[in-house]
Amino acid sequence: MQSSSFPVPSLSNSLRGTALAVLATTAAFMAPAAHADYLWLQREGAQARAYTGDVARRSAALPALKAPRAYLADGKDLPLAPQAGHIEVTAPEGQDLRLSTSVVGDKGALTFYQARHGRAETRAANDLELVPTTPGGNTFKLVWKGQTVAASQVHVDTSAGWQRTLAPAKDGTVSLETPFPGLYVLEVTARVNGAATVDGQRYEDVRHTATLSFEVAR
Repeated sequence: MQSSSFPVPSLSNSLRGTALAVLATTAAFMAPAAHADYLWLQREGAQARAYTGDVARRSAALPALKAPRAYLADGKDLPLAPQAGHIEVTAPEGQDLRLSTSVVGDKGALTFYQARHGRAETRAANDLELVPTTPGGNTFKLVWKGQTVAASQVHVDTSAGWQRTLAPAKDGTVSLETPFPGLYVLEVTARVNGAATVDGQRYEDVRHTATLSFEVAR
């Protein structure tokens, strides 16, 4: 499987400035956005697939994703191949996997999708990422560009049809019970406080959607 050649978007100084401002005004960044479609990863041995939509209702066709990139925590890029309704990723077993991309919605909102599969690692590699506090654990913290922030709410979807919205504890973490076997997907979406310019295009509505997915054995 060959790596796809996608143009990498050029982020202007205004976006970099926004990111720096976000660190100083975390509360403004973490204003929750409405629950919407997201992108998540599922594994099958050395292969993984990225889907959009939600667990119960996958999108039949991928939206116009910009510069999708699959990689490990050490930054090593992995081969990927977009298909009609998903992205195929070849990845070694035993390591957590990430995929990042972006999409412009019908109303002009720019959304950065940042997906992670696996909960073995306790550090973040994406800009926005849910991270287990212990390897394989069920308590998670939200990390934005290396800084722990309080998650306002985290949505949970499962292949068993069980759904929940998790509220944070006093320390900002969220904890999840896993009573059913199968796939669990945790999702959080937040708006950035400020505009962004990507490839010369200015976007007033900028969002980040992060997912963490993992399987619970029978």
